[in-house]
Amino acid sequence: MKILVLGGDGFCGWPTALHLSAAGHNVAIVDNLSRRKIDWELGTSSLTPMAALPDRLSAWKSLTGRTIAFELIDIAQEYARLLALIEDYQPDTIIHFAEQRAAPYSMKSADTKRYTVNNNTNATHNILCSLVDSGVDAHLVHLGTMGVYGYGWSGSMTVPEGYIEVKFVGKEGELKREILHPANPGSVYHMTKTLDQLMFAFYAKNDGIRVTDLHQGIVWGTQTPETEIDELLINRFDYDGDYGTVLNRFLMQAAIGHPLTVYGSGGQTRAFIHIRDTVRCIELAILNPPAPGAKPTIFNQVTETYRLRDLAALVSGLTGAKIDHLENPRVEADENELVVDNSKFLALGLNATTLSQGLLTEVHDIAGKYVARVDRSTILPTSRWRQERAEAGEFPLAKPTAKTAS
Repeated sequence: MKILVLGGDGFCGWPTALHLSAAGHNVAIVDNLSRRKIDWELGTSSLTPMAALPDRLSAWKSLTGRTIAFELIDIAQEYARLLALIEDYQPDTIIHFAEQRAAPYSMKSADTKRYTVNNNTNATHNILCSLVDSGVDAHLVHLGTMGVYGYGWSGSMTVPEGYIEVKFVGKEGELKREILHPANPGSVYHMTKTLDQLMFAFYAKNDGIRVTDLHQGIVWGTQTPETEIDELLINRFDYDGDYGTVLNRFLMQAAIGHPLTVYGSGGQTRAFIHIRDTVRCIELAILNPPAPGAKPTIFNQVTETYRLRDLAALVSGLTGAKIDHLENPRVEADENELVVDNSKFLALGLNATTLSQGLLTEVHDIAGKYVARVDRSTILPTSRWRQERAEAGEFPLAKPTAKTAS
């Protein structure tokens, strides 16, 4: 199968490209290297040492004998080049990771909000337009987010995989329809993902584009079997206040003896998935495309859920780290339930990696091994969800509202 991986130098894109190449597919990466540029902008870097992309690709070829091509294209801005590539390459599948993925970064300033909307929305729409213009019948697999549903919107009801049935009752009688689950984004980043799913619905209906949208939880873990082969292939590990996901922050903090920073009560419940399962889910999606003319297929790409205070307690129990409860920089409920239907991937044979199975490896092999690379100045959050709080100079969040020893 010929596969284009858009955003293939990123945290999810790189291990996915390697996984699919190792499985025998003909893989090409498209990237504008914007994630590396944002590291420079923020003065941060991955905890793990990341080789330049050409060196990564050369190492992969040397170690496995397999070639992954690379095209440097900004798909949000260079439509003609994207269209020409799709016409020339004739992919069977396009995997779309090419979006600014951090909620805190998307809320950092007017500039980062505008960049996130311009980049993410233009990128998705350009891909869809290029498929129509080229006439290439490629299956588009998009990495979305559980955040399109919002947190707490469904209460204790199970969040379905994308669609719900609604009933309207009026003077003319009763009308039933299946619609997308109502969107309730909590950041500009999540808002762009809700726009994505509307575009997918339109182009599937109007032009017959085949789309699979993966509503993914928070990804944890660093390595896959392919990235473990050599340090030149290692995946990135973000721990800073903008790009570091909550578990990565906890692991890094524990490694340097810093208290685990829990925002607010820690009662926010979130969905999680290991990076190994992410690449496997994407492969399963590729192998099970929707039928021509079908509405977009939506999978909830998650394996388990945790309250953040329980997640902190888990890491604390493994490492002995203390826990600090800080003022929450986000605008979100202090407590929420989250019950998620993930039956589609389980039915396709996904064998999930749980936190209890894989967390100790992350503690020792990643956080512990690379602890000398930690920049302590990037630990605390600097992005505020509300403008007035940012203007009040509430940076950083230095004073905990409560403290709990492990």
